[in-house]
Amino acid sequence: MDMQALGLTLRTARKQRNLTQADLSDKVGMSRATLSAIENGTINEVGIRKIMALCAVLGLELQAQPLTTRRPTLHTLVDEAQHRKTGRKP
Repeated sequence: MDMQALGLTLRTARKQRNLTQADLSDKVGMSRATLSAIENGTINEVGIRKIMALCAVLGLELQAQPLTTRRPTLHTLVDEAQHRKTGRKP
């Protein structure tokens, strides 16, 4: 999972729990700006403890798995093209 996908997962879980970025960042002891950068996938480096703390508060489980080298599906390619066209991140 890349940082953008991780950020999207965290943002989705936060919103499902009706938490603001300020609420969540207070609960885990990080700045709202750092949380925003994680959610947007724009942070260069983030410690595993911060990610684990976010997952714990949001009821998520962090897993490691082997990389897949499969080629993207047509659905994935169409989604990526749509995101590029609209200027939104996947």
